[in-house]
Amino acid sequence: MTRPPDGFCVWLTGLPAAGKTTIARELESRLAARGREVELLDGDEVRKGLSSDLGFDRRSRESHARRVAFVAKVLVRHGAVPIVALISPYRASRADARREIGRFVEVYVATPLEVCETRDPKGLYRRARAGEIHEMTGIDDPYEPPESPEIRVDASLWSASACADFVERELERGGWLPRGDDVRRSTA
Repeated sequence: MTRPPDGFCVWLTGLPAAGKTTIARELESRLAARGREVELLDGDEVRKGLSSDLGFDRRSRESHARRVAFVAKVLVRHGAVPIVALISPYRASRADARREIGRFVEVYVATPLEVCETRDPKGLYRRARAGEIHEMTGIDDPYEPPESPEIRVDASLWSASACADFVERELERGGWLPRGDDVRRSTA
């Protein structure tokens, strides 16, 4: 039996509507095509099952990030690549996740707030600006951008597909994935 490849976590962080989930889905299909065991942990979807008891205040967001990090750690331990798409607005929470998981690649989806507000698929920014909802990340609750992420993309400049291409190439460059040519040779 051959030993499965080492797992690692790709943690996408950014403002709401930055493009995290769309990029994560693109990346998920690319890594699966390489034969990797991949699991997408989308913040909204995980919240429905694992964190439905939590609100959106700072303490709840930190608890949600801890829960997601625990699941990601278990997946990594078993050789999988969890792709986390989670606002995770606080640097301390992301640092805790990095320590908890170990093999961790932080991807900052650095789409500007103005662009995120124009996308606003759930109407959250509009409602926050109207005072209908509170503790909205980027409006009345801070988003603390990563100070030194391994990868940075701006989904206002590139398509989700181009962002996923860039992340995949950076994972290769960082030694997390074999180079594309190596993958093609090993599957030929």
